[in-house]
Amino acid sequence: MAHKNAKMRFVQAGAMALSLLVTGSAYSQQQNFNTLEAAKNGWSAEQNRSASWYLAQHKKLSTAINALQPQRPGVVDAYVVSIGLDSDAVFARESAEAAKILSRRYGAVGRTVHLTAGGDDKATGAPQGSPANLATALAAIANKMDTKEDVLVLFATSHGDPVSGLAYRDGENAAGMIAPQRLTNLLDGVGFKRRMVLLSACYSGIFIPLLTNDQTIIVTAASSQRPSFGCAPGNDWTFFGDALMNNALRKPQKFDAAVAEAFGLITQWEGTLELKPSRPQVFVGENARIWLELLENKMPMTASAKVGRPAISTD
Repeated sequence: MAHKNAKMRFVQAGAMALSLLVTGSAYSQQQNFNTLEAAKNGWSAEQNRSASWYLAQHKKLSTAINALQPQRPGVVDAYVVSIGLDSDAVFARESAEAAKILSRRYGAVGRTVHLTAGGDDKATGAPQGSPANLATALAAIANKMDTKEDVLVLFATSHGDPVSGLAYRDGENAAGMIAPQRLTNLLDGVGFKRRMVLLSACYSGIFIPLLTNDQTIIVTAASSQRPSFGCAPGNDWTFFGDALMNNALRKPQKFDAAVAEAFGLITQWEGTLELKPSRPQVFVGENARIWLELLENKMPMTASAKVGRPAISTD
């Protein structure tokens, strides 16, 4: 279920990074700091990072970008970005497996980038799941693909806030936030028209109004007014990740059926634990079904095996 300290940690992370401003003459700047405006601008901060850490991150991200295969003219190629924005281990596990599932389903092997906070974790070796690395990866993919023909599939998992959007946190070393306006600006700024955005976070429904267009598909773990569940650090999956990724999208079934299955599982699990419904959301743009059908016609005809412990049994 929703980790009871998630919101507290989000606030503490923001306060920690905000405190970086409260030094000497920067104190006057702190007086005007506005969390919502900062989130809209994709604000983030790093501290206590060594020069070697930054170099290692640069190399990891460069390697991931350079490994991306070019798009194929006349073929609708999917490019996948899967990012865990918080260093709680559940988000690293979920984002890593989601990258594999989406890559397999949409034929994006060689066209997938995985990012995760705590990216120097030996278990993943992934570049840091930070707002800055996300922006760089998106721009790199836009340069590889034909944005009029190909599709971006973005999966993001983290804690969420009903005002500021997605939280970025790496222990005591980093904090930040990505609001709907910032994510919209990132995607629109590099020309992504055909896009599938899957958001596993509390209150993630706040992203729907700004991200929608006739070429976009959006699925969120909760409405703009509700938390989602399963984000305890020891879990392998959140409820949303387990239902949509580990169950529904592994199967050779159409997208609508997969979403219906996932939402049904979430409702069942929440009912079993007597939780207030998270009310996951889905939006499918009118013209998005054109590229979605082309991608799904090529999906594997066999299901892949589920991994990890069910979210409902580990929280």
